[in-house]
Amino acid sequence: MKTNIFSLLVILTFSMSFGQTKLADKFFENFGYVKAIELYEKAAAKGDSSVHVLTRLGDAYYNNSNSDKAALWYGEALKQHKKIDAEYLYKYIQSLRSIGKYEEADKWFKELSAVQQGDSRLKGYNPDEVDIYNKLTNKSNDVVKINNLNINSEKSDFGSYLYDDILYFASSRGDDKKVYSWNQEPFLDLYQAKLHRGDSIPKFEDVSEIISNDINSEYHEASVAITNDGKTMYFTRDNVNKRKRLKYDKEGTTHLKLYKAKWIDGAWNDIEELPFNDEVYSTGHPALSPDNKTLYFVSDREGGIGQTDIYSVEIKPSGSYGSPQNLGESINTEGREMFPFVSKDSTFYFSSDGHLNLGLLDIFKSNFLKNNNSEPENLGSPYNSGYDDFAFFINSNSDSGYFSSNRPGGKGSDDIYSFGTSPCEQEISGVAKDAKTNMILTGVTVRLINETGKVLEEIVTKAGGKYMFKVDCDKTYTLVGNKPDYKEDKRSTTTDGISGTVTSVDLKLTPLIIDSQIVINPIFFDFDKSNIRTDAQYELENIVDVMRKHSDMVIKIESHTDSRGRDNYNLKLSDRRAKSTRDYIISRGIDPSRIESAIGYGETQLLNECANGVKCTEEEHQINRRSYFYIVKE
Repeated sequence: MKTNIFSLLVILTFSMSFGQTKLADKFFENFGYVKAIELYEKAAAKGDSSVHVLTRLGDAYYNNSNSDKAALWYGEALKQHKKIDAEYLYKYIQSLRSIGKYEEADKWFKELSAVQQGDSRLKGYNPDEVDIYNKLTNKSNDVVKINNLNINSEKSDFGSYLYDDILYFASSRGDDKKVYSWNQEPFLDLYQAKLHRGDSIPKFEDVSEIISNDINSEYHEASVAITNDGKTMYFTRDNVNKRKRLKYDKEGTTHLKLYKAKWIDGAWNDIEELPFNDEVYSTGHPALSPDNKTLYFVSDREGGIGQTDIYSVEIKPSGSYGSPQNLGESINTEGREMFPFVSKDSTFYFSSDGHLNLGLLDIFKSNFLKNNNSEPENLGSPYNSGYDDFAFFINSNSDSGYFSSNRPGGKGSDDIYSFGTSPCEQEISGVAKDAKTNMILTGVTVRLINETGKVLEEIVTKAGGKYMFKVDCDKTYTLVGNKPDYKEDKRSTTTDGISGTVTSVDLKLTPLIIDSQIVINPIFFDFDKSNIRTDAQYELENIVDVMRKHSDMVIKIESHTDSRGRDNYNLKLSDRRAKSTRDYIISRGIDPSRIESAIGYGETQLLNECANGVKCTEEEHQINRRSYFYIVKE
């Protein structure tokens, strides 16, 4: 006998847990994450450790941007089941990274890499894909505006570096008397120009040779990098002797060298050659790490991988230098790697014709300074073209900067271009209203939800009932409006590909309290049954919410049937249904004393003429199958 009672308890517990899970699923699928979490956690507390419940808890917290809890439940799913779907594993990794658990995230990243090879999130792009060039020329949804700078000349201008609103760059706009045989243009000198603030498109004024007594010579100077304190400049120059005459190797070739200058009394002076230059190989194109402790440069010296490679060298506190180190195959190829630049967030930019590109030199970025296994990513258009694109510089506090290119349409052989990125953005806006009266509603919480179900943003309507979200182009969004004592309204909309489009979506919330009733959609029961189905539970949660909001509210429940079936049977069936409804509300934490009564009236209070013996449609009979929730105390 004891065994039978125990078995019955187990069956009942499982049934209740299963029912809660189904209801939680319904809330989850309708983006009701808070309610879903409550129900899933109750199921978990009762012993439901299924992968479905645990990963759904992870997803609900993940979609609501609670990384701590998301990581907890995804981790619990892994602990209980050893293996979960790759999609959940990816979100677990993202959650771990979000809360700073990088080592743990890396461990699972390796696991994911093993089972999810080719995932675009694990690698920037797959070189084996047939449409790779199409991807590079249609890189992202960002609207990237590029502009040919007003200071470009008919000659070569390139290699911009902005410091303290002064743009330093190289140009061959100088004296035509001494011409470089390679391109029949004057030798390059360093110039500077003052940034004019206040324009959406960068404009420069006061263009002049760099303020210095000793930098520009009769030969090439180019490619600048300046320390954070503004006191030291590194630059490239032809190999010249003390009399500023070119020095040649045995083959009659002159090479590039790196130099540094000091900012003294308002000018760049005190020029010093760096010790790791070479007489028979070139060294140039300087770049500094964000902490200024590492200098990057380009060289064709012996022992490299390709035609020109990028190297690093330690700058010691004493001012001396370590031994140059080749950056290796994660950056260098058998081709040319040139023009390194490191942004403030340690993203490494460079130009290359050895990695997969659109033609000639392309600009790439890499996170190898943070992750040795990182693969370079081609920036794609409009930064890159079928021509030489190089000398990338990005401002530390924005998505704007400069690059150089010899693409058609410029003013000279090489030109400097500014760029500014802004996402292809649109606006979804609307007004929250009462569906019955059309009155404007304040205090409505409006959530913006993406295609994966993640809550991106939420706002509360104020006077005027208005809301507005900035959204991306070519995406589908769901808008959900919630307000106490109202049924939520949910609308979906898809944006087009045109930046600036405004989509109007009004939300209309149906009041739950009308006169002296809590009004919800009809509660349906299976034929001849009184158990509360999942869809009925979903509706009854509106009653639960109202009663939680109004802690002193007392209600009474009435249940009615249609006329089909025996009168006495219908009376008993409706009474069972009323009491099942009451029991469900109580099971959700509502004190039993707050439900004055739960009574079934069978077919004694029909709303139409569909009495016994009257032929009616199913829709007409449905009108009589209803439940009422009367407020007897507010």
